[in-house]
Amino acid sequence: MSAWQKTIASAATHVAKNDPILAPIIKSAGLPTFSPHNNYYGSLVDSIISQQLSVKAAASIEQRFRQLFQSDDFPPPEQILTKDIEQLRSVGLSRAKALYIRDLAQHITQGNLKLNTLSKLTNEEIVQELTAVKGIGEWTAHMFLIFCVGRLDVLPTGDLGIRNGVRNLYGFGNTVTPQQVVETSEKYHWHPYESVASWYLWHSLDNKPSI
Repeated sequence: MSAWQKTIASAATHVAKNDPILAPIIKSAGLPTFSPHNNYYGSLVDSIISQQLSVKAAASIEQRFRQLFQSDDFPPPEQILTKDIEQLRSVGLSRAKALYIRDLAQHITQGNLKLNTLSKLTNEEIVQELTAVKGIGEWTAHMFLIFCVGRLDVLPTGDLGIRNGVRNLYGFGNTVTPQQVVETSEKYHWHPYESVASWYLWHSLDNKPSI
């Protein structure tokens, strides 16, 4: 078992010990499958392309996007800036998404977003850095923290799946507010493993987002 798997196992044990409602879900689901990686740039481009699209549609656009640059991977930011908005739109991107991807490339090339040192920042600092880019909101930043950086103490209170999971499992009759998600986390002592508790909430809905 790797060091990361041991950490995840300890986190799951902590949540199961403190939360009798999530405990049976944890037992049946096994350990969370996410792990940190350093492909931050590709993940952010992918997150912009995928917004409000089905997995199939997003994959098709991503393939054409790479072909536009004659690349098997996402082109570096410098290459993206060689294409104008209409050229980017030609692969199926909306005008807004084309602008967002160019804005991300500009932030990186101008040194305003330093991806190689991002993991050294606090959660709040990372959210602030990412949301300065057009098209990247708090939800995307939270997913980035969990699924890319591997931060275990992130509670994405604005995520609809998290709120639905809390509503279904903890006896809320109506729509759950972000504050009620926070209160549930505090009541069942998820900290410092809110990300892991969130993964199990998504699992309870068979809905595990990624970035």
